[in-house]
This record gives sequence, structure tokens and C-alpha cells, in this order.
Amino acid sequence: MAETPTLSVTLLGAGQEVGRSCCVLQYRGRTIVCDAGVHPAYSGMASLPFIDELDWSTVDAILITHFHLDHAAALTYITEKTNFKDGKGKVYMTHPTKAVHKFMMQDYVRMGSSSSDALFSPLDMTMSLASIIPVSAHQLITVCPGVSFTPYHAGHVLGACMYLIDIAGLKILYTGDYSREEDRHLVKAELPPVRPDVLIVESTYGVQSLEGREEKEQRFTSLVHAIIKRGGHVLLPTFALGRAQELLLVLDEYWKAHPDLHNVPIYYASSLARKCMAVYQTYIHTMNSNIRTRFAKRDNPFVFKYISHVPQTRGWEKKIAEGPPCVVLASPGFMQVGPSRELFEYWAPDSRNGLIITGYSIEGTLARDIMNEPEDFVGLKGNTIPRKISVDYISFSAHVDYSQNSEFIEAVKAQHVVLVHGEQNAMARLRGAMASRYKERDEDVKIHTPRNLETLNLSFRGERVAKAIGTLADKPPQSNDVLSGLLVAKDYSYTLLDPRDLRDFAGLSTCTMTQRQKIVLGVRWDLVRWHLEGMFGSVEEGLDKDGVPTMRVMGAVDVKQTHDHELTLEWESSASNDMIADSTLALITGIDKSPASVKLTTQSHSHSHSHVHPHADVEDASPFLRIQRLVMFLETHFGKVELHMPDAADEDDHEQGEESHDPWLIVRLDEADAQINLLTLEVTSSNEPLRKRVEAVLDMAITTVSSLAESFTTGIPGEEELPEKAKLLMAAGAEEVHGDEESRVSAKPEGGENNNGDDDSDDSDDGGLLQVHN
Repeated sequence: MAETPTLSVTLLGAGQEVGRSCCVLQYRGRTIVCDAGVHPAYSGMASLPFIDELDWSTVDAILITHFHLDHAAALTYITEKTNFKDGKGKVYMTHPTKAVHKFMMQDYVRMGSSSSDALFSPLDMTMSLASIIPVSAHQLITVCPGVSFTPYHAGHVLGACMYLIDIAGLKILYTGDYSREEDRHLVKAELPPVRPDVLIVESTYGVQSLEGREEKEQRFTSLVHAIIKRGGHVLLPTFALGRAQELLLVLDEYWKAHPDLHNVPIYYASSLARKCMAVYQTYIHTMNSNIRTRFAKRDNPFVFKYISHVPQTRGWEKKIAEGPPCVVLASPGFMQVGPSRELFEYWAPDSRNGLIITGYSIEGTLARDIMNEPEDFVGLKGNTIPRKISVDYISFSAHVDYSQNSEFIEAVKAQHVVLVHGEQNAMARLRGAMASRYKERDEDVKIHTPRNLETLNLSFRGERVAKAIGTLADKPPQSNDVLSGLLVAKDYSYTLLDPRDLRDFAGLSTCTMTQRQKIVLGVRWDLVRWHLEGMFGSVEEGLDKDGVPTMRVMGAVDVKQTHDHELTLEWESSASNDMIADSTLALITGIDKSPASVKLTTQSHSHSHSHVHPHADVEDASPFLRIQRLVMFLETHFGKVELHMPDAADEDDHEQGEESHDPWLIVRLDEADAQINLLTLEVTSSNEPLRKRVEAVLDMAITTVSSLAESFTTGIPGEEELPEKAKLLMAAGAEEVHGDEESRVSAKPEGGENNNGDDDSDDSDDGGLLQVHN
């Protein structure tokens, strides 16, 4: 059952840009949104994704990968200011992400409440937080029928995850921001065990390669030490959470190893980070083995000896700026506003001071502009400030570089790769590099770089797979085995069940529907039987439980003589039984108009026996008749056919366990011959073309000489079931032939008796006779 459904991928943000991540997935009537962030370079409505392009009431789930503002800050606006609440959509994020997201949003609302373009109120934020469902890594979550997802560790920051999404059997891996390098406190991103059809992956650094952790830590601490030695202040603009904790661990360890720095203070200028430190200590179990081991030894790595928070007094920035050399980690990382911006404006004119950019800086922010080392810049008050402070860039950003990203993309082995969260040029270079690698290996992998609002339609040619469970799964099937059962479809998955297992595995039950059809017919009961035997070969006749005369047709349909001139057809409804009932009904309703009926009922008889239809299965003569008909069929195709029977000595050998010697037919054609075992109907021959030809003719012969009733109740099986077919057709006749070694089996059509009752056969002429050889 092949089909070509289409997955639609629409980026409402982070399409050929970094910021306001928001990816919409639509497939088979389901809609999933991954991330809902704001753009740090803009404010107010301009910072939001293009939310007007989606009917949010149709969204089944919003999945947030981590707590950074460019991935989660627009969530409150969507849940409280759009028609999302009119639908049945749910919001999911990991437990650590929800805990930190609460503090991040409180700080975001506080920072924006003073401006006129605030997006939402504190009450909106509180209502939004209440609707978030926390999940754990590796937990399989079913959102709605046909939609499920599993979170996997993504590194990057505490609680960050990538989502493996399953929509009606289509698997999509959305990475969000991720890191494949284990740092001082986080595990590296996992490689999901399931191969997805589509990979949606970040491309922040394009084809850029970053230095290793040990090298950049050494360069970082040496640079900080050098700035302190020259009497300057060190400014480290960082976000309150994420890379800041990594830098604090590095600095605290370095200060511990250098006593000459013990009198140099390290300040962490973030009340938000102080609040969230309890969250970090709560979720130690989600961090790497180094942190867990230290914590198990009652050595809390997040209780820092040489790091302190800044005094919570008005004007502390100026006091620290005019004080002795120190190191300050201040948020935000992009230096648009806040403590990091104020300290930078204080320290920029002094060449002794140093600015170290430690993370990725988005285009349009001050941090990105300062990396170009301009001679001056415009302050928050509109004044021009000279820049003499040294500027260095050491990336502690927990994003993958080219080597890590390309290795991960190749390991995932998705059919389609969609690049997001990257600037246009960086994304284009990454696409070209990956396409070149795949071309060298002759692999057909499609790489896409959609822009914002550009819908990417991906078609998939898949097959529906049904899982056999219950009784059907007790015995592993072999090659070419045929399994039959009930196909149960639920939530785009398919299960094959034995009807007896339906209640246990599907919560359903089966019932049997009996159908009855009454017919008024003015003919005798024996005439009905005559016609039924002529059509179906044989019928079973007797009385039902109520003593009503009944004939059973093909073991499926009962024909009952319920009253004089009234017949009732009764059968258990099924596709095959309904067809038999239709043909039986059509036959019976035409009996009184049949010329054969008229001829049969108008002739006078002096004897009392009933007439037998020439096409009926005659019980007493059927074994020999079948062999006669079979031989006739074979002789029509191959000429003379011989019958060979085992002698008494052969039978004794057989009883002693030696090779069986069953009766067989010999077909000769030119110089080759083929043997047909009469008990198994197996064909053997040294001439392969002849063997195949005899098998084909034998199958046609058996199908021809078997009646409809025999075909239906026993089946006319395929070649693999020939022994059963042989038992049906040949066993009784072969036994009778075996019992009389001198017997001859006439190959003439039945009706060999002439009108005088004389035998038509002529012993002197064996034409039309089957010779028996011992």
C-alpha cells in the first residue's frame, strides 16, 4: 500500500538568520511547532516570529528545546495573545528548562515593563507557565492519536534537548541548539537510536571550526591573567545562564591554582543567576559524570570560593569601574542594555581594560559590532564614546562547529536535511560543503535552506507496516509464509491479530451475523438437490437440530425445507459465504424455469431410484472416476500414461523403514520420462523442462476434475501443498488400485457403459486403457 504524503516545513523564524527560532511542521492534518523565541536584535512586536502566518488553534503541540530567549521568550505571547488557547494544543519542555524558564521570563518581563512596547504582562507570564507540561529525557510522550515525541540530551545548556518527533510514522529529528563536546558540567548531545526521515539541524557556525576545550580554556585564562597584570578590568559579557556557569567553573579552578590572584575579585553581576543556581544544584543528575562525582563527595561544584555577587546597591557599576582590577561576568551577552552595556561604556576609553567575547554574537547587536574593533561607538545616551579597550573573541559557545555538525548529520543518515538557525552566508557554505561530501560518496541526500515563511514541501514514498502480535507471533514465520488475521488500524499504526486475541490486545470483540433468506418455490426437494449437486459437485444432506430437512452447500450455506414449497437459506455472513449464498439463491430461483428440470420431471419411470446429475460427485465411484479423469487429462497432453504399482517385496522393505515405493504414473515424451507419485502427487524427472511441464498440466488437471465443493472446503492449494491435494484426489483410488494388481483403470470418460450394459473396453486393444506394471 504505497502512498506519497507530504510534510510541510515552514520557518516563522531562524530561516537564514539566528534568532526567534520557530519551526512549524505539518503532516497528515497534524501541526507541531518547535521553539518560540524572540530576536535579540529587535524589540517589541518586531522581535517576534511571524506568528500571524499560522492559525495557532490548529497546533497540536509546541516543543521548547531550551530556555534561551531566542528559543522560548515568545511562548507567553503565543499562548496568551493568540488563538492558541482556543485549540487543544499543549506545551512541552524538560523539567530543568521549565524551572529556569520561569526565572528567565520574570527577568524578561521586568526588563520590558518599563518600555512602551512590552509584549505581555506578568499575569500573562504566570498563566503561560501554568500550561507547560514538563517531560524527562528519553520519555516517550504521546501528544494525540498518531503524534508522539521523545526528548534526547542536546548539551548546550542545562535541560536542553533535541526532539525525535513521530507523526503518523514519519520521524523528524529537531535538534535546536546542540553541542557534541562534553564540557565541565554538561553531557554532549546524544545520537538518537532511531534513523529519522528528516533532520532539522542548526547551522550557526557554518563551516567554521572551533578550537578544542583545553586549548581555548588555556588561552582564555592566560588572557584574563595578562589583563589583570597590566592593571586593567576584565569584562565578560555573558548570558545569565548557560555559558556563564562554565566560565565560573574555569575561573574558580584557575584562581585556586594561582595564589597571586586571590586578592583579585571575580564578580558575577546577575541576580537572575543567583536565583537559578538552586536549579543547577537540583538537577545535578542531568549533568556529566565529573559533576555528579564531585557532588557525591559533598563537594558542590557550584559553591564558588573565589567568586562573589556584586553588591545590590544603586550605582554599583560605577563603583566597580573606578575600583581596583577585577573580573566581571555581566549579562546580557549581546550588550544591548543592562549591566554589561553600562560597564562597557565605563571601561571602553581605557586601553588597560579588556573585553572578551565568549559566545556567539547575533548580527545587529553591539557585541557583534565591537568585534570589528571600531574606533568609537554610540552610547545609550546618544553620545560618542571612544574605544580603546582591547577586544578578543574566544568562543565558549556550546554550538557545534563544522566538524561536529557534519559528523552528526552523516551519522543520523536522514533522507532530508533542513538547515536552520544560521546566517545566510554561513548556511550556504555549510550546504555546499555537505552536498560535496555526499556527492563524493554517491549518496542521495537532499539539503534544504529555507528562508522565513518559505514553505518546504517534502514528499515521502512509504509502505504501511503491520505488526503481528498475540497468537500470530507465537511462531516466527518462515519465508513465503502467509499470515491471515484481522488488520487493526489505530493512530496510523497497523496490527495483525488473530480474531481470538482481539479483546485482549485491542479492547474490541467479534460477533457472528447469521443471515436468512426465504424462497417460495413450487418444485420437489429432490429436484433442488439434483441442481445443487450439478453446480457444486456434492451437498451434505440431513436434519438440523429442529428436525428440518437440510442440505449444506460447500460447508457454508444451509438450504432448509421449512415448509411445503418454502425453502430457507441460512449462513454465517462473510465475504466468501455471501458469494456462495448469492450463487445458491440464483440457482434455486431458476430451477422451475430450467429446461433440464422440465425434461427430468416430465419423463415417466418404472424404477424408484433418484437420478444422479452427471456433474455430481458420486461417492462410491469417485476415487476411480478421479483417477480416470486425471489420466484422460494427462493422455490428452502427453499420450500414453502407465501406472506402476509396488510388489509385495517392496512393501516389506517399506515396513522395515527403507525408501517408500508408492504407486506412480509414468509420463513419457520422446526420450524423457516423468514420474507422478499417486499419494503425494510429487513429480520427479531427470529432464527439468519436462518436470515443470508435467507439474503445470497436473495442477490444471486436479483443478479441472475437482468439484466446487471440494475446491472450497479443502482448497486447490499451490505446489507447496501437493500432499494435501493428493489425499483429496488420489488416496482412496490408489489404495483400491493397489489392492488389485491386475486391475485396469479405464481412461475413457464415465458413461463407458452402452445402452445394453455391455463393457465397451477391448482387452486386445489397450487404447484408452491404463496398463498396470509390477
